[in-house]
Amino acid sequence: MTAESTTSGSVHKVKSTSTSIGGHEIGYPHGHLGHLSAEEEAAFVAFKAFLVEKGDYKPGPPPSHDDQTLLRFLRARRWVVADAYKQFKDTEDWRQANHLGVLYDTIDLEAYEQSRKLYPQWTGRRDRRGIPLYLFEIRHLDSKTVAAYEKQADTAYTKAHTDGNTPPKLLRLFALYENLTRFVQPMCTELPDRDFARTPITLSTNIVDVSGVSLRQFWNLKAHMQAASTLATAHYPETLDRIFIIGAPMFFSTVWGWIKRWFDPITVSKIFILGSHEVKPTLEAFIDPKNIPKKYGGELDFNWGEMPNLDPFIKSTVTWENGFTAFPKGPVLWREIDGGKKLECVAVGTENQKEREVRVCILPRAFPDEPAAPAPAVTTGVETEAVPPVSAAAPPADAALEGVKDLKISDDAATADVSEKVVEPAAEPAKTEAIA
Repeated sequence: MTAESTTSGSVHKVKSTSTSIGGHEIGYPHGHLGHLSAEEEAAFVAFKAFLVEKGDYKPGPPPSHDDQTLLRFLRARRWVVADAYKQFKDTEDWRQANHLGVLYDTIDLEAYEQSRKLYPQWTGRRDRRGIPLYLFEIRHLDSKTVAAYEKQADTAYTKAHTDGNTPPKLLRLFALYENLTRFVQPMCTELPDRDFARTPITLSTNIVDVSGVSLRQFWNLKAHMQAASTLATAHYPETLDRIFIIGAPMFFSTVWGWIKRWFDPITVSKIFILGSHEVKPTLEAFIDPKNIPKKYGGELDFNWGEMPNLDPFIKSTVTWENGFTAFPKGPVLWREIDGGKKLECVAVGTENQKEREVRVCILPRAFPDEPAAPAPAVTTGVETEAVPPVSAAAPPADAALEGVKDLKISDDAATADVSEKVVEPAAEPAKTEAIA
């Protein structure tokens, strides 16, 4: 499976033969808030009603879950309400059994940093659509490093307790997914220098570098990566968008045979294996060269293991506090303040078993004067003012529909074979003039 790029003058364009599954458009922003078809909107209404009926969702205000989180489950299950509910319920039970919120808020800073250095890392930049850009260099994830990491994971401090079924080594990995959904995506949502600026960002674009990895190393990592991928697909659905695999060796077709069985067809349709001559034109079709790391033909100074090289637009948009000029190491999250018109970034986690809670910066809401649905009380996104701000005290914190659980847009048989395709372009160039 390879990506195919075409060049017209100095502008690189990419095309796709798989823009839909079962006749349903799956490319961003299709299926996201503000871009739902009539059938998708009906499925969304039915899904929320069914969740209320089951007692797993409270409309609020504030709602127990934000709309963009609920839509992730519907998109993942192809808008079949019953299937989306099962995955949502399994995820909620898993999160509660493993105290995912507590894990992220109280994880040891050094343990978090060790996890961050092994797995996909946010570059501090975004693609042309405003979706955060991550880099994963797999060669650093060798069996010796993984063994040492797993041994240390058993003793790393956190107040969270596991369900006994999910190994601590994997729970530490999911602290990074919490960072994606509670910090990176909410921040990217509030940056208005993009097309579809009122549509929440719930995805990530990933460059996966497999150069220098032997077949034996892939084999030794197979069980670990399969377990991590399976749990991530189950409990963090629809958080991945384009995945560009770079540096694939000749034997990678064997490895691909394993990998594609770990993911659902929609996720597989987003994975592109690029030949060396395809890397630069394909990446530039999706990402401004200023935001592509230099080693892949771009202009960005970012190397594996480093803290994010923040987009200058982010730096100019936030107001730093308490001496910060960048986001610190360890877990951080956003909380609403000022009646929901602003967000405060709070650094959490523990150091020497002492919890930290310090304000890092303030981020203005992109559209503060527009009426919006209240943010959820408990979610993987932004916390509401029910949680007191770090710097000040905060104020204290339908009829069920029958016969909707089987509502769906397309039959299972309509799922297309999506493993063979070429890259789909962004609909239009995003507004990146302000992005460095």
